[in-house]
Amino acid sequence: MSRKQDITPTGRADRAQAGREHDARRRLLRLGADALDARPWRPAPAPLSAVDLVQFAVWRNADLAPEDVLSALALLPAARAEVDGLESALLFIARSSGLTWAQMADAMGFNSPQACQQHYTRLTAREAGS
Repeated sequence: MSRKQDITPTGRADRAQAGREHDARRRLLRLGADALDARPWRPAPAPLSAVDLVQFAVWRNADLAPEDVLSALALLPAARAEVDGLESALLFIARSSGLTWAQMADAMGFNSPQACQQHYTRLTAREAGS
């Protein structure tokens, strides 16, 4: 069986999304995102995050063609995953620094400490699954 026949429908969808994200990154970088200042927490040569590129597109929206907007939209799943990773990291750091679920729930606008803890559990489970 050839390699192409081995790929599942999910694998094909993942490859297609990865291709869209790659093309979107290249397009937005060519539009000027490559000139953005480096982020001190992201040492060179780390590429710009999907969140950075989507923010760039929003900032430059008046200069974007419809295809450029589509490129930014193609990066939204990656940007969501990055934000989920940041959120779970911050929640982990908060617990590690001694904050209670009640304090964290209040800061994040959850109705209860349990809701905040369940949210964290869902985030980490989603990250483990991807």
